[in-house]
Amino acid sequence: MSNHHHNTLSHDEMVAKFAQNLTSGVGKSVKHDSAAKQVTGEAVYIDDRLEFPNQLHVYARTSTYAHAKITKLDVSPCYAFEGVAIAITSKDVPGQLDIGAVLPGDPLLADGIVEFYGQPVIAVAANDMETARKAAQAAIIEYEPLEAVLDVEEALAKKHFVSGSHQHKRGDSEGALASAKHVLEGDLHIGGQEHFYLETQVSSVMPTEDGGMIVYTSTQNPTEVQKLVAEVLGVPMHKVVIDMRRMGGGFGGKETQAASPACLAAVIAHLTGRPTKMRLPRMEDMVMTGKRHPFFNQYKVGFDDDGRIHGIDITVSGNCGYSPDLSNSIVDRAMFHSDNAYYLGDATVTGHRCKTNTASNTAYRGFGGPQGMMTIEHIMDEIAQHLGKDPLDVRKVNYYGHEDRNVTHYYQKVEDNFIHDITEQLEASSEYKARRKAITEFNKTSPILKKGLALTPVKFGISFTATFLNQAGALIHIYTDGSIHLNHGGTEMGQGLNIKVAQVVAEVFQVDIDRIQITATNTDKVPNTSPTAASSGADLNGKAAQNAALTIKQRLIDFACSHFKVTPEEVIFKNGLVQIREELKTFEEIIQMAYFNQVSLSSTGFYRTPKIYYDHEKARGRPFYYYAYGAACAEVVLDTLTGEYKILRADILHDVGASLNPAIDIGQVEGGFIQGVGWLTTEELVWNDQGRLMTSGPASYKIPAIADMPIDFRTHLLENRSNPEDTVFNSKAVGEPPFMLGMSVWSAIKDAIRSVAEPGALVKLDTPATPERVLWAINEVQPSSSQPFLSRRKKEEAETATSEQAQ
Repeated sequence: MSNHHHNTLSHDEMVAKFAQNLTSGVGKSVKHDSAAKQVTGEAVYIDDRLEFPNQLHVYARTSTYAHAKITKLDVSPCYAFEGVAIAITSKDVPGQLDIGAVLPGDPLLADGIVEFYGQPVIAVAANDMETARKAAQAAIIEYEPLEAVLDVEEALAKKHFVSGSHQHKRGDSEGALASAKHVLEGDLHIGGQEHFYLETQVSSVMPTEDGGMIVYTSTQNPTEVQKLVAEVLGVPMHKVVIDMRRMGGGFGGKETQAASPACLAAVIAHLTGRPTKMRLPRMEDMVMTGKRHPFFNQYKVGFDDDGRIHGIDITVSGNCGYSPDLSNSIVDRAMFHSDNAYYLGDATVTGHRCKTNTASNTAYRGFGGPQGMMTIEHIMDEIAQHLGKDPLDVRKVNYYGHEDRNVTHYYQKVEDNFIHDITEQLEASSEYKARRKAITEFNKTSPILKKGLALTPVKFGISFTATFLNQAGALIHIYTDGSIHLNHGGTEMGQGLNIKVAQVVAEVFQVDIDRIQITATNTDKVPNTSPTAASSGADLNGKAAQNAALTIKQRLIDFACSHFKVTPEEVIFKNGLVQIREELKTFEEIIQMAYFNQVSLSSTGFYRTPKIYYDHEKARGRPFYYYAYGAACAEVVLDTLTGEYKILRADILHDVGASLNPAIDIGQVEGGFIQGVGWLTTEELVWNDQGRLMTSGPASYKIPAIADMPIDFRTHLLENRSNPEDTVFNSKAVGEPPFMLGMSVWSAIKDAIRSVAEPGALVKLDTPATPERVLWAINEVQPSSSQPFLSRRKKEEAETATSEQAQ
């Protein structure tokens, strides 16, 4: 142990140090605590942990039908392979079979019926993964196929839902639409998205002497894994300990769906008494786990000559896959965000949760919000095109604003609205008007390459839509040498949560961050944690840690007051020192004195978000504690013969309140933007007509690479705007809101297509906007004489006519 905390400082050195400010507290760009380890490859992930002696490896054999009865299931051939310890089916699970997150519907192994192509049917454990895989393939499984619903529109038509629909209503949208001067209606297909975390789903478990389990797992939700492992084993939660040091990415994909490998490994460890690991190979991970929900959204909108919306009717239909998972909250959030930053006038927003025979879709950065916002952003572009206006002018005229236009369609007041300022600043710094003019000129003289420009806003509500999840806990110990142990209920997936929470504690005690050790998230230390999701990690856990630190600090102040006979105002913590009236002492001196005087140096901290509620019956309330705002301006160039495009420049201005760590926040904003761009452009999920995922690896599924970055990329945080609400040091959440800034690129591509459209034609571009889809969109709107190819619609019509004639 280094001795650097114990070096005695001279009086002059102490005075000089006391005059300086802390360099690693809140608001400073402190380096990510694992950065060096991650760059050198020394950071330990689950698969890097040393193998236990006698350890088993698990492989799951999955369904080859989207919907079928299992007519025969024989695992005896699995045992012919040397090194196989056990092969299990649903009948071997000792406790509860269902591991559904909120509602039932997710059996750990298929029980007599399979509901998607890729559903785990049996699990085999052997001395190594390859043997387990070969043995699993040897099992005899026979099926009787059943009718499968694979299409969201078909599910919607059949009212094939995983749970009930929901509706928000304000005013009389029918009346407003009937009397509106202009009316547009249409629909939009929005694709899903694979999480593509670097580290696939993985868990390693060790049975304990009392029938329990220690689980090392890559999860955003340790408490839920603890609960589900206990349930499948049929033991109380106190027998199960979850240890989660870090994830190699999560993005929502490990909020509920990390439970399956953990539970399978735990059941096998329980039945064999041997330590067990289950790591999903990439292809199996992609086939077995859910994605971002694809959505099918329909709309009808009425507006005036200025483009101002008077009435609107929006229906969002999420493709949930085969089970509820978190779909209720996700579709709710899509409904809550169907306004984005705009006042909708008289509005009706309806949400359906469609059941299809595909893997159960799940949480993903933005959690339905992006899919909800897409419709209104598409509408803004359409209104502008219909009226021949600049889309930014139409956006600005519809922004939430004055007294009569600041209440959402779910009756939450939009207070502290920064979107006007952000737009104004970004419009100026990105030179929007000058570039708009230059692009118009360029497009006049460039017959094949066309440029497009778009500036789009984001208003994103922060809080879990399931109100009870808005709580967190933390635990702090100060040891007698003045070093600090910090633990909280959040999980680190690379986003920099741990360093931010440590900065909060450093700030409270006024000590250097090197003094603080953050340990793995552990259900032994902080119980009943909420998942690290909904961008709430720093908001909730930072506040809980702050509360724990303040409790100990108050004890130290009380001790100093009685011991030195001073008033609380005369005890000042600053930069590793404590001033007591005229005298300076080091932090560790005070800690040692407190210990010898029997003062408790350990405390838990708890926080619950105030002010939030939502009445589901009345469909109104304040589901969000506050809103985070941002805007992005994107410019693209497009080849109208091939549909290929390139992002030339992106300018971002984003609001994070008073930033806890500007460097980490800028990283989150840039990463979120690029991931959003990937979702809307290159990342295409394709299933065949049997319901099998065909894009099940990086060869066929394309996440953005370095060449997909904007050539000129400018990111800034909104300055001097602290969060008006009482958040941790007045910061704002930063995980999800920037994701939706990526919509500017999609709008810019549509803007480029608009330059070749014949008068009156409206650009429609479903996502992901792959070059093929862009080309189809170009061919739909171009004057027919200049069309080198038949448009997709005309081609489909021709094919239908031919097949009807043939019949």
